[in-house]
Amino acid sequence: MSIKQKRICVTGGRGFLGSHIINIFKRKGYAHLFSADIDEYDLRLAADINRMYQIIKPDIVIHCAARVGGIGANREHPGEFFYDNLVMGANVLEYARRYGVEKFVAIGTICSYPKHTPVPFKEEDLWNGYPEETNAPYGLAKKMLLVQSHAYRQQYGFNSIYLMPVNLYGPGDNFDPATSHVIPALIKRCLDAIEHGQHEIVVWGTGSASREFLYVEDCADAVLLATERYNGASPINIGAGFEITIRDLVQFIISLTGYIGTITWDTSKPDGQPRRMLDTSKAEEAFGFKAKTDFEIGLKKTITWYREHHT
Repeated sequence: MSIKQKRICVTGGRGFLGSHIINIFKRKGYAHLFSADIDEYDLRLAADINRMYQIIKPDIVIHCAARVGGIGANREHPGEFFYDNLVMGANVLEYARRYGVEKFVAIGTICSYPKHTPVPFKEEDLWNGYPEETNAPYGLAKKMLLVQSHAYRQQYGFNSIYLMPVNLYGPGDNFDPATSHVIPALIKRCLDAIEHGQHEIVVWGTGSASREFLYVEDCADAVLLATERYNGASPINIGAGFEITIRDLVQFIISLTGYIGTITWDTSKPDGQPRRMLDTSKAEEAFGFKAKTDFEIGLKKTITWYREHHT
């Protein structure tokens, strides 16, 4: 049977990354795509996971469902971020094994890396320290999917791969101020300030921390390629291979949105991990992935999407 005829289940398929994954699989001619979302299946509950596998009968599972948020949400709900992600991952993978799923694609996170990982982050550095404190519960919970994948490969010969995307952005992102990440949060603040005639925006931290950002459609393309071509045990970084400070990011978004007010840095709030940038060479070597979307073009598309959907 062609892989395009396989039954593919994307957990969290109506979420930010999941929806883009389903779209790209559709564009590539995949015939049997299914989404498992919270309104139908609470993936923290074994009974719902069992029901999902009985109804969907997937050959391949792409596990995107996660409890995610920015620094503020991680600080306020560390227990929930740990428990929800740990239990979802462990049970979705365990039941995939029980139901004879052919391949499991686990979506991890860059937050699993140690706080002071040398830049660029190499996959071999993943176990060399503790993650940055504000998102460690989330990062460690997701990291357990890698441990479980290795254990199941060793004991059961189960084909589970593990991908680690860097910070994502793009159309359909979460713009809720309580849970959003830095790019959608900044876009919303700038456009809201313009709309309401405000002349000051407050940004957390010092602006000195750096981040790498990957356009969500590029990440979806990486997941497609890995699903088709990669069956290895090693975790793989998924990124764009560039670094920008938060201070420079703020100036970039200000220029693209047209905001002309002042920026106030709230240095009582944390910067998060000091630096983030991935070595992305293994993704290119293993399954031919290389990010395509220019950062400015990606930001413009994200801003346009927000204007069209929130005005």
